[in-house]
Amino acid sequence: MAGTSEPGEGAPLVVTVSASYGAGGSVIAPRLADRLGVPWLDRLVSSTTAERAGRGSDPVREGLSDREEAATPGSRLLLYLARAAGAEVMTPPESLIDHNEVLRSRAETEIHELCTAGGVLLGRAGAVVLARRPATYHVRLDGPPARRIARAAQIEGITQEQARTRMNDTDKARSVYVRRLYRVDPTDPSLYHLVLDTTILTTEGAIDVLARAVEDYESNLAAPR
Repeated sequence: MAGTSEPGEGAPLVVTVSASYGAGGSVIAPRLADRLGVPWLDRLVSSTTAERAGRGSDPVREGLSDREEAATPGSRLLLYLARAAGAEVMTPPESLIDHNEVLRSRAETEIHELCTAGGVLLGRAGAVVLARRPATYHVRLDGPPARRIARAAQIEGITQEQARTRMNDTDKARSVYVRRLYRVDPTDPSLYHLVLDTTILTTEGAIDVLARAVEDYESNLAAPR
């Protein structure tokens, strides 16, 4: 499994959450962090940004958050890929990003710094970057496309056709980001400790399942060897 090494024994708990569009990651992850009493470390690029970029719009001019406008190495690449994915363009211009190795190193440093005190990390290829970090539990939230579309339309207050467009743009952009930097498929279940279909659960039900799994994981870590 890809990834870089991290601190040894005694590292604070990190839960990485990878979520396909419509699986409820942006709702479930922060509430899971609240349940566990740890910080929530949000993803950098939202589904609406990916949708605008997929249409060929300029996401920087169309309402990026201050954090997204900061254009950290990882976010700059993901913003480009979000814009390019709809046109099947996979190679960003050299004026936009550094070589893959440099970009990957900078993005990983950014992630490690965010996770110093532990927390719930949403997106950012966390399960790949932190694959060998101790005290780290990796979760994937997913579900069939039709149910994800329906759930996203409900959560975001949009039509199902709008949700379908956002799903296509967002899933493609995030997949290209992970594949380009790490040569892995973010839907590969071997990257995760738990893969959960959240489209058949309520938000509270999903949080209950995840919190119980993480608590069991922590208990096992603390058990005498």
